[in-house]
Amino acid sequence: MAPESIAPDRIARIQAEWTRERPELDVRPQGVIGRLHRVAEHLTGELQAVYAEHGLGEGDFDVLAALRRAGEPFERSPGALAEHTMVTTGGMTKRIDRLERAGLVTRRPAGDDGRGRMVALTQRGREVIDSAFTDHMANERRLLDAISPADAARLEAILTRWLATFE
Repeated sequence: MAPESIAPDRIARIQAEWTRERPELDVRPQGVIGRLHRVAEHLTGELQAVYAEHGLGEGDFDVLAALRRAGEPFERSPGALAEHTMVTTGGMTKRIDRLERAGLVTRRPAGDDGRGRMVALTQRGREVIDSAFTDHMANERRLLDAISPADAARLEAILTRWLATFE
């Protein structure tokens, strides 16, 4: 658990400097936004380290996870993959190409007309994502255990409401 008394951090020092230099401005938003940004940077690095242990990048993990979450037969169209991941449609083709070369996914024509495509997990792809996701969840638990369950629940509720204002 984090101690109740925490020494001033980088954000607090920046706020103090801005308060000194621009006392007419309210710099309190930096306290939330700056810390949220710093926490996100740290979390990204911690998450990417686990993906890398499985030979994956963040986007690769996201695509494989979206296929695995689809259920049997573990396939989606490239458009559906873009809707179910954090990967842009522009980056999807390159990512699928790389995953296909690695033997983690296959592509096949969709339907009778052959115009559309479907992307599916291979058996190896399913094994990789199942292992990576198990480690990912253990990592997320480790990271979240740095705060109390009550704080985690409050933070989730706050972030859910805040995210809804953007999405």
